[in-house]
Amino acid sequence: MVRTYFLLAWTWTRAAAAYPVSFWLMTVLSLAVAATDLAVILVVFANTTSLAGFSREEVLFLYGAASLPFTLCDLFVSNLDRVSRHIKDGTLDTFLIRPAGAWLQLATDRFTPTRAGRVVQAAVVLVWAVAALDLDPGRLWMLPVMTATGLVIFTSLWTLAGAAQFALTDAPEVVNAFTYGGHQLTQYPLAIYGRDLVRGVTYVLPLAFVNWQPGLYVLGRADPFGTPEFMRFLGPVAAPALALLAALAWRQGVRHYRSTGS
Repeated sequence: MVRTYFLLAWTWTRAAAAYPVSFWLMTVLSLAVAATDLAVILVVFANTTSLAGFSREEVLFLYGAASLPFTLCDLFVSNLDRVSRHIKDGTLDTFLIRPAGAWLQLATDRFTPTRAGRVVQAAVVLVWAVAALDLDPGRLWMLPVMTATGLVIFTSLWTLAGAAQFALTDAPEVVNAFTYGGHQLTQYPLAIYGRDLVRGVTYVLPLAFVNWQPGLYVLGRADPFGTPEFMRFLGPVAAPALALLAALAWRQGVRHYRSTGS
């Protein structure tokens, strides 16, 4: 499955690289667009010394910890949000009759390698923030766990978004609110949001386990909302649970799909 994915992705990469000037311009533009989110944070801290009790370096750590897995998923699986377009165009049937799985093909359909610039930017911010903070070395083991957990959670969200489009073919932007909107929400300390919203992204849609709960452990900070200490370590439990739900939703969407006949 992995080999098939990268073969399909490489095909699209070669097609994009056939126009090198356009390829590199789009890569730089992608990096510039991603930098606007970072610029907003820097503007905020140009006018204050803390945000909900978190320093600039701590906020940039949370930003990088959320953005790295998100941009990786944006690069590798975000094209799942094109399901409704394929249904409307009558092209989804071609994915279903091929020997490779529909999920795999849709994830790599029109693979956009120029989004890699966003991944680099997120990784640089995270590495800089870790270096700038006086972190306990004994807690840094959580960093790869955070990234892996975030990858599973965001991949699951995109899978759920794709599955929802089997029913919501006219409202792709609604499901994007949970993917791109989820990333926007996790870029900042959840302490800036209301208690009810934070409960929702902790106990219902587990976005808090992308960077907030494990990030508090790495930073050695207490949760302003008073959640128990063991919650910092539940990301590897919440992420597979969401992945299972996403897999079931995707299976149901495909099974109940009715061909356009075109």
